[in-house]
Amino acid sequence: MKDVYILAIETSCDETSIAIVKNGHEVVAITILTQMKTHAEFGGVVPEIASRMHTENITMVLEETLNKAKMQVSDVDAIAVTYKPGLLGSLLVGIEFAKVLSYVYHKPLIKVNHLIGHIYANAINNKLEFPLLALVVSGGHTELVIMKDDYDFELLGSTLDDAIGEAYDKVARILDIPYPGGPGIEKLALEGTPSYELPKPVLDNTYNFSYSGLKSFIINLVHNETQRGNEIRRADLAASFQATAIDELARKVDLALRNTGIKNVIVAGGVSANKYLRKEIENVANKNNAKLTIPEFIYCTDNAAMIGAAAYPLYLKRDFTDYSLNAESSANIC
Repeated sequence: MKDVYILAIETSCDETSIAIVKNGHEVVAITILTQMKTHAEFGGVVPEIASRMHTENITMVLEETLNKAKMQVSDVDAIAVTYKPGLLGSLLVGIEFAKVLSYVYHKPLIKVNHLIGHIYANAINNKLEFPLLALVVSGGHTELVIMKDDYDFELLGSTLDDAIGEAYDKVARILDIPYPGGPGIEKLALEGTPSYELPKPVLDNTYNFSYSGLKSFIINLVHNETQRGNEIRRADLAASFQATAIDELARKVDLALRNTGIKNVIVAGGVSANKYLRKEIENVANKNNAKLTIPEFIYCTDNAAMIGAAAYPLYLKRDFTDYSLNAESSANIC
């Protein structure tokens, strides 16, 4: 069978990334240009600035990726691009750029759901084994999904309010941890012990999650203690939050593995870079004699390689899109 090379574009938030992926598994070349330092000055991503920086940088990112691969656009078999979910302005930059490349070089265009991209990050340098249980954890999503085959998804449960990544960011602001908040909390938690007693989220036997109550409790705790002039043990509170939040993820993964009998579990999304989460899910997988797969750190956060990996099964099915493709700000996997 002929090798398939897909040029993939990812601009859903504040990373401009382009990659060339071979056969859905091998990253020939990748470039990720982050805007993190720029947005850190504002305490979070500013959509207008993000889209402007994508526009300024995307041609340079393409050239760098092609140089790394020692290839031309004419050498690839298809163009893939993230079209949802994300910041509309940022998505549109990538989509319009992909359309131009597709038109000029006569290459089929493939649209990819960003969340499904995170799942397929696990296919890089690896082979997905079905059926599998996917825990998707990011700034906007916390979902448990059964994947029976390529692009065959069954949603078990999702967040009822805040996603875990969003909770990390909001608690980070309360603790005066600079953007990005997630890695900051993880680092601070290493200096503390989980000595604060915090409410447990959604203590039931469903597969749903909720982090709004936990976040609100911490906001009120910090406010009340500050008003009383009491010291906030920041490292201990960070450790307590992380332990409570991730314990709920581990408990629901354990429940799903026991109830379904599935023996393959993957973790996907930006929060999958968290080492404490990786350790806890590994413990759950071992307890259930399940195989755990988590992407390399470079493929956990937003990147184009995962988009190229997710586009490969669509290419094999000839599931192409036309130039009416538009951006969508919100989406689920199923």
